[in-house]
Amino acid sequence: MRKLFTSESVTEGHPDKMCDLISDAVLDAIFAHDPNARVACETFATTGTVVVMGEISTNCYVDVQKIVRETVQEIGYDRAKYGFDSNTCGVLTAIHEQSADIAMGVDRAIEAKNGDAADFSSIGAGDQGMMFGYACDETPELMPLPIMLAHKMAKKLAEVRKTNVLDYLRPDGKTQVTVEYENDVPVRVDTIVVSTQHAPEVSLEQIRRDIIQTVIAPVVPKELMDENTKIYVNPTGRFVIGGPQGDTGLTGRKIIVDTYGGYARHGGGAFSGKDPTKVDRSAAYYARYIAKNIVAASLAKKCEVQLAYAIGVANPVSVMIDTFGTGILSDEEIAERVKKVFDMRPAAIIQQLDLRKPIYKQLAAYGHMGREDLNVAWEKTDKAELLK
Repeated sequence: MRKLFTSESVTEGHPDKMCDLISDAVLDAIFAHDPNARVACETFATTGTVVVMGEISTNCYVDVQKIVRETVQEIGYDRAKYGFDSNTCGVLTAIHEQSADIAMGVDRAIEAKNGDAADFSSIGAGDQGMMFGYACDETPELMPLPIMLAHKMAKKLAEVRKTNVLDYLRPDGKTQVTVEYENDVPVRVDTIVVSTQHAPEVSLEQIRRDIIQTVIAPVVPKELMDENTKIYVNPTGRFVIGGPQGDTGLTGRKIIVDTYGGYARHGGGAFSGKDPTKVDRSAAYYARYIAKNIVAASLAKKCEVQLAYAIGVANPVSVMIDTFGTGILSDEEIAERVKKVFDMRPAAIIQQLDLRKPIYKQLAAYGHMGREDLNVAWEKTDKAELLK
C-alpha cells in the first residue's frame, strides 16, 4: 500500500515562531533567577509592535523590553527594510500574577491533601487536558521522516542566511516535505517546498538555484530523491514582505511544527512560555520520553502515548499506549510496564527531566522533539533496558 504524507517547518523569523522565541526567552530569563516561578507568557506581534501578556508569579525582576529587543535582533529583524526593527519596534506588556484558584491546586495536589505524604504527590497538575507523545523507527532520532527533513531544511535555511552564504535572504521562511510510503516504510521524497523571504532585487531563478544547492541538497538524502521529485522554491514568485509585517504572529500557533508534523495526534496545548507545572508542556515531553524508550527497547516499531490529567491532581487519570499493531507485546502489557518504570506525576516529571532550568528558548524553533542536538532529557533512551 502506497501513501503520501506531508509535514512542514518554519524558521525562527516566521511571525508565530518569533513569538514563541520571545515567550521562551522571558521564561528562561526568569528561571535563571527563580527556578520555582510560575510562568504563562504569551506574545503577540504585528507591524512594528510586540505585546507580551500573561500570568507570571516570581520573586525576581527581568527586563521584558530588553529581552524582546535582544531576541528579535538575534532572529535577524534589525533594520526597517526587513519589515521589522528590533531597535525601534514598540514593546507593550500586560502581565499579572497566576490566579490564586489555579495556584491552590498546583501548590498542593489532591493526593497530598488526602494524606499521601510522598514528595511527588505534593504538586498537582496545572490544568486538565491530554498530551501525546510519539516515536517510530523511521530516523535515527526515532521521529517521523517528513518532519525531521522539514526541520533540518528550515534550520539550514537560517544557517545560510546568518553566515551570509546567501546574503540576500531575510528571516521569514517555511519548508515542507512530502514523503511517499510503501507499506508504512518511507521509500522516497515526492515533493519539497521552500519559501524564503528575500531582498527585492534578487531574481527567482537565482533564489531557486541557490536554495536547491545550499539548503535542499545538503539535507535531503540523494537516495530518497529521483527524477519525479518535485521541488517548489517560492512558488508565488516573490516573498519580500514577511515576518510580523506580512502576517500577525502569536505564541502557540505552530504546535504541529513543534511536535510530529501531524504524524501523531496532538492534545492541543502549546509549549512556549509555560513553566513545567503546566502539563501541556512537561507531560508532552514525558510522553515523548516514554514513547521513544518503548521503540528503543524494540517493543514496537512505532508507538503513541497519551497521558491525561485533572487540575490539582498529581497522578494521570489515564495512560494509553497504541503501537498500531507493531508491538511484540499487547498494548495493555506495554502500558503496565510503563506504569512500573515511569513516574508520571508532575513533580516527578520535573525532577526526572530537570525542567526548572533556562533550557527553553533553544527549543522554540525547529521542534521540541527529536532534539538530540540539544541533549535534552526526554530524548534519552535510558529506560529501554528497564522496559525490556
